[in-house]
Amino acid sequence: MKRRTWMLSAAGAAGALVVGWGVLPQRSRTGSGRLWPRAEGEVALNGWIKILPDGAVVLAMPRSEMGQGVHTALAMLAAEELDVALARIRLEQAGTDTLYGNVAMLVANLPFHPQELENRPLKVKVGEWMAGKVGRELGINATGGSSSVADAWLALRTAAATARASLLGAASLQWRLPVDEFTVSNGVVSHPSGKSAHYGELAKFAAATPPGTVRLKDRKDWKVIGQSAPRGDIPGKVNGTARFGLDVRLPGMLYAAIRLCPMLGGAPGAIATHTAQSMPGVERLLPLPAYAGSTAGFAVVAKSWWQAQQAAQAVAVDWQQRPAGALDSRQIEQELEAALRDEAGFTFHEQGDVAQAEAGAVRRVEALYRAPYVAHATLEPMNCTAQVKDGKVFVWAPTQVPQMGAAIAARVAGVAQQDVSLTVTLLGGGFGRRLELDYIAQAVRVAMACGGRPVQLIWSREEDTTHDFYRPMHVARLRAAVDGQGQLSSLSIKSAGDAISPRWRERAIPLLAGPVDLPDKTTVEGLFDLPYGIPSQLMSHVATRKGVPVGFWRSVGHSHNAFFSESFIDEMAFELKQDPLALRRQLLAQAPRHLAVLDLVASQAGWDRLLPAGRARGIALHESFGTIVAQVAEVSAAGGRLRVHRVVCAIDCGSVVNPGIVAQQMEGAVVFALSAALHGKIDIHEGVVQQKNFGDYPILAMEQTPQVDTYILPSTRPPGGVGEPGVPPLAPAVANALFALNGKRLRSLPL
Repeated sequence: MKRRTWMLSAAGAAGALVVGWGVLPQRSRTGSGRLWPRAEGEVALNGWIKILPDGAVVLAMPRSEMGQGVHTALAMLAAEELDVALARIRLEQAGTDTLYGNVAMLVANLPFHPQELENRPLKVKVGEWMAGKVGRELGINATGGSSSVADAWLALRTAAATARASLLGAASLQWRLPVDEFTVSNGVVSHPSGKSAHYGELAKFAAATPPGTVRLKDRKDWKVIGQSAPRGDIPGKVNGTARFGLDVRLPGMLYAAIRLCPMLGGAPGAIATHTAQSMPGVERLLPLPAYAGSTAGFAVVAKSWWQAQQAAQAVAVDWQQRPAGALDSRQIEQELEAALRDEAGFTFHEQGDVAQAEAGAVRRVEALYRAPYVAHATLEPMNCTAQVKDGKVFVWAPTQVPQMGAAIAARVAGVAQQDVSLTVTLLGGGFGRRLELDYIAQAVRVAMACGGRPVQLIWSREEDTTHDFYRPMHVARLRAAVDGQGQLSSLSIKSAGDAISPRWRERAIPLLAGPVDLPDKTTVEGLFDLPYGIPSQLMSHVATRKGVPVGFWRSVGHSHNAFFSESFIDEMAFELKQDPLALRRQLLAQAPRHLAVLDLVASQAGWDRLLPAGRARGIALHESFGTIVAQVAEVSAAGGRLRVHRVVCAIDCGSVVNPGIVAQQMEGAVVFALSAALHGKIDIHEGVVQQKNFGDYPILAMEQTPQVDTYILPSTRPPGGVGEPGVPPLAPAVANALFALNGKRLRSLPL
């Protein structure tokens, strides 16, 4: 078992039994104190599981619910191993202890492809880069990288199984009967003799009972995992009781609206404050420095947000351009294309001999692809409620990174991190935007000036669109060689664009920001590990730093790299006069898992069946976050209006916890990805983002939404990701369908 899956029982005086191997600190064994506070009557059996007097179970929830169903999926893991009904699982926000650290998220954001440790000397040794206070045991309590279920798969099931073993052991000691004669049904332990007790009656004794041998349930005995259980967060979202960040209400609360410099990286000069300060309800106006990578500006505090917003818009400001000069997206695109020509870049993957293959080729094909800056456009704008009082900081935030949010709140307020209490609300969309900390830092700074009163800071939609941390612009040159037998002999892909990981680490985890940028594998993920059996391959990237704030966007580098590679594979099928499905099948001869996904989607989409006139299909396949997804898009373009009628998805995501959630996530991914594929583009002129709101940065409307059919391949592998892998194949599937429809190859997004 990996170190992150160590789990110990709260054995008290009886001592602790290690499950797995290694030794955790005492705080992680007992599940007490700050790690796991207990109300009257609650009994903590470990850092994940508490038992209530009535036998209900409280589960520590370290992940944020942003519509992906993680609160239901993780509860299902606990319910399975504890043999309790899902309805008996209650959730409580986990603390910031590294026991709940999301190792998969940390690994996903290492700056290098793992093979570089073995194959290539780095400019900075990894051990030195992670030394000092950071160390090798850093835990990140984050929701991202499609890693929540994958990270909890062993750790949480082991915690629940350990708790169950202790509860059965307690019954065995009390009744003096062998454990293997007991049955458990919905948290009630029973014996054929007639003795029975629910978990609440056994919990106190179980806390002092070593669990003995702990075994996870055999797959054939699962009753909860693998079933489409109802989502626990849905009723509250239907009846209005769910609490998002914007729903926080506290006694005496004030509201803050912001205006940031329209020019990215700029700052306010002279501010005429008198107009705003004389408007109804206004309490104060204060500057906002460029915290956590944000652009500088100011905030207005008032009795209502509308009063604050109206006052903020009335302020006359002498905005100053950034010292390095105005940013321009058209110029940046030209610079990236020049970088492809003039700079060698870093080689992330090389096999065979591309130069030799190209020299002996009978035909070579080359194409240039482009992907623009895109915004997250979460339906709930950035917001945070904060209160600073008596040396303590209280924060209510829809965030994907509560541990880091508490850290920056402490830094801004000048207090110790243990003096910060951060409550995570539901998130009205995350997509990577709420991995950032700017809005939390702003809210705490504003609250510091409000005399102990809580303040809810809310961004307008316009501020949200024009001051995002965008998916970076990337360009790529793809080149293929065809040998004398008409086979693909080489594939070379060279891309250029900003690296995300070093910029995010600078903002979120400064201790992990090394003295130089190491090669960032998110720039070429989905390219250096293509499944296609092409003999010679060369994948490289020119990392740039253009000054536009960039961040993680749903599926990160995969989102544009799949468009590059899967569109180009279709181009090669046309060049070779092959069916796009047939060429992929040929190239996947040594990748049976990918081939099975491809065959399933083709079968379910009716790839070989004729479509009505004016319609065409396109196909794409991509692996990301441990999951393989293939999609077939059916499109038309009547009257020049592109319409996607149907998308068929096939997915191999390993073991499935809740098939219904998988289908929902594929549907959500299609809507999200199609919005970006058709419309997503951020233009920057003289430093100012030109798109402001949904009028000029549209998302998919209901009448534009295609039918989405999802088919899941059965698997016994550990779970892969689900929230993000449905995004990458969509854009190339649609682009490939358009080519099949009208013969026009679109190599730039949006379509």
